[in-house]
Amino acid sequence: MTNNTPSSPARQYLDHCQEIHARVGEQLEAISQTADVFAKSILAGGMVHLFGSGHSRIMVEEMWPRYGSFPGFNPIVELSLTFHNLVVGANGQRQAMFVENVSGLAQQILRNFALKPTDSALVISSSGCNIVPIEMAEEFQRRGVKVVALVSRQHADQSTSKHPDGNRLTDFADLILDTGAPLGDAMVSIDGLETKVAPGSTVGGCLVINAIKAEVAQRLTAAGHPPKVLTAGAVIGNEKAKELFESAYDEHAYRIADYYKALGE
Repeated sequence: MTNNTPSSPARQYLDHCQEIHARVGEQLEAISQTADVFAKSILAGGMVHLFGSGHSRIMVEEMWPRYGSFPGFNPIVELSLTFHNLVVGANGQRQAMFVENVSGLAQQILRNFALKPTDSALVISSSGCNIVPIEMAEEFQRRGVKVVALVSRQHADQSTSKHPDGNRLTDFADLILDTGAPLGDAMVSIDGLETKVAPGSTVGGCLVINAIKAEVAQRLTAAGHPPKVLTAGAVIGNEKAKELFESAYDEHAYRIADYYKALGE
């Protein structure tokens, strides 16, 4: 292949992923600050609340629960906003995209939790312009919870807010992180195809999520509270793996119970 020969679509995508990797690497200080906030919440007996609508749900579940993750995080996943596999018909994508911009829904979601002032939150939205994630961050802040926003900065900066006041997710964030994905998310140009394909925000988002996770684990361990990490039996043996899973799930149940039993007090 000569220098004048265009690279394959797959090569293009991987090259753009390298750019995303570099962009995430530029944010190590902000990632460290985020880990400080999250570790402080967990060590205080609180939780880090996670919220993402649409495909941002992927990053919520990337944080917890899955292999290599640990308790201390509360994944808030609303099926009405994230149940995409049916596409059309009942519970279809049109409804999900509509509900994502219904004002007041965020307050109803958080009405289910007795939040603590020591808590923190991660709210994820590529555009940062849909109403529910914006109001979720606003409500967290109103209730004294520190908020970290994860957006695709290029896309967010060039998108129009759907909030009636023109607010954006980043307006209600104490810290802002960037997935590094471009405007429109899709990254690969195909000859003869008008629009690009193959999005990048999930790649960048998962890099950010796991970088934060690793930093939080280091802080918890250094503080004398090593986390219960979900680990495969192929690594540590089935008996030890089962013990860790059960212990981690029990810790999650113990932590989350506080947010229900104090509700309405």
